[in-house]
Amino acid sequence: MPEKVVTNKVLCYVVREGHLLVFRHIDFSYEEVGIQVPGGSVRPGEDPADPALREAREETGLTGFSVVRMLGEVEYDVSPLRFEIQRRHVFELTLNGATPERWASQEDHDGEREPTRFE
Repeated sequence: MPEKVVTNKVLCYVVREGHLLVFRHIDFSYEEVGIQVPGGSVRPGEDPADPALREAREETGLTGFSVVRMLGEVEYDVSPLRFEIQRRHVFELTLNGATPERWASQEDHDGEREPTRFE
């Protein structure tokens, strides 16, 4: 059996005024994808704090994020979806500025595939 690929990912827990920012993929049912927090890939050579801020901006459409602290790292085996182990770098972020209670946004994936729509 081939060895699983290890990839570096970030997860962002954005907390403001005691509330956690969460979203859902509006093109899929809750049963398929659940409720999520912003997250994504760490590019080669990046400090994980940088993609944490980037992914939070890209997935929410908002700016004004800052890193409060790194919460830790965890390895997650995504089998059977993919033959991959994700090393997830988990951050607490804060967000400055006003936001609505709910809003729509999307991840454009650098134009390499169809956008993923969020609420």
